[in-house]
Amino acid sequence: MTTKTSPKKRVARAKPTATKATALAVPRAKRALVDGGDTRFAEVIALIEAARRRAYQAVNTELVAHYWELGEYISRKIASAEWGDGVVEELAADLARRYPGVRGYTRPNLFRMRQFYEAYRSNRKVSPLVRQLPWTHHLIILSQAKPVETREFYILAAIKERWSKRALERQIRSGAVLREVHATKRVSPAVGQIHPTAIDEFKNAYNVEFLGLAAEHSEADLHGALLRNLGRFLAELGRDFCFVGSQHPVQVGNQDFAIDLVFFHRGLQCLVAFELKVDKFKPADLGQLSFYVEALDRDVKKPHERLSIGVLLCATKDDEVVEYALARTTSPTLVAEYQTFLPPKELLRAKLHELYAQLSPDKEVRASNPTLKRSPRGP
Repeated sequence: MTTKTSPKKRVARAKPTATKATALAVPRAKRALVDGGDTRFAEVIALIEAARRRAYQAVNTELVAHYWELGEYISRKIASAEWGDGVVEELAADLARRYPGVRGYTRPNLFRMRQFYEAYRSNRKVSPLVRQLPWTHHLIILSQAKPVETREFYILAAIKERWSKRALERQIRSGAVLREVHATKRVSPAVGQIHPTAIDEFKNAYNVEFLGLAAEHSEADLHGALLRNLGRFLAELGRDFCFVGSQHPVQVGNQDFAIDLVFFHRGLQCLVAFELKVDKFKPADLGQLSFYVEALDRDVKKPHERLSIGVLLCATKDDEVVEYALARTTSPTLVAEYQTFLPPKELLRAKLHELYAQLSPDKEVRASNPTLKRSPRGP
């Protein structure tokens, strides 16, 4: 049996909902006004935000410089045998009494300052740059990236990409340095001709272990997982990538086509088409990607933008096959892999040891004269 409700009762029941919506709308309207609803104050807000960023950077620069000085002082005292570990512990206790509530001068942190200074004091390229990263970033790099060349890589990459603490930890955990140094990027000649700096903006392999994909997955699975984790995928791509659209439509003649993912790269000032393949790279895949890049340039690209780039993101690839396929193509395209799992720690350690040996300054000398003794700087 259906019970009818009188119009008055229906109105009475609707009132609380309307009142609640109105109550929520008021603060939202106020926030919109403050956050930029009044365009007269946009320049003032921009000046304030810029000043706040400079102030934060200045504080961080001074803090890291201060820790460097303390580390240098402690290192010198211990090296000259004036101090031992016990003296550093007494120093920490004295500072705790003088500056109650300040956590930066604990015994472990004082020894970290010493380690920080000793790790980079002889590296003329790195030592001027250390002040550009927060102290927490340095602690992560010092504890998780051991060889000096590896630390240098992560310092430079973190500064360039503006990695957060979590992003830095993930990059180290996923072996970003191995993907960058040990792999040769495969790009068509047109990429270098049209975008000379583009090769530095793309990777040979992108780690997407955060997608949680099954061993057997389809292109739809990969595509959907990337969209659900778009923020993390953007962080993996790099800071200048901006998302444009998924299944981006292009019409050529009387036919409709859809590009898997389209981004815009602010630094290169161009559109970037990503075509997803869950199988091993096949030369025929480049034809489809080149077609999409041409369609973007003719029908989507703005007059002030530069020519588009295409990225074929596949599960695996044979580098020699990729090289042959890209050699004659006139389209600015490149081929990269996506990795769905983290390399085993044992493999990472072995590869890092290999990297250290390869980049050791005296490698060529030892190779030409095996009788020479190994340099203390070697692995």
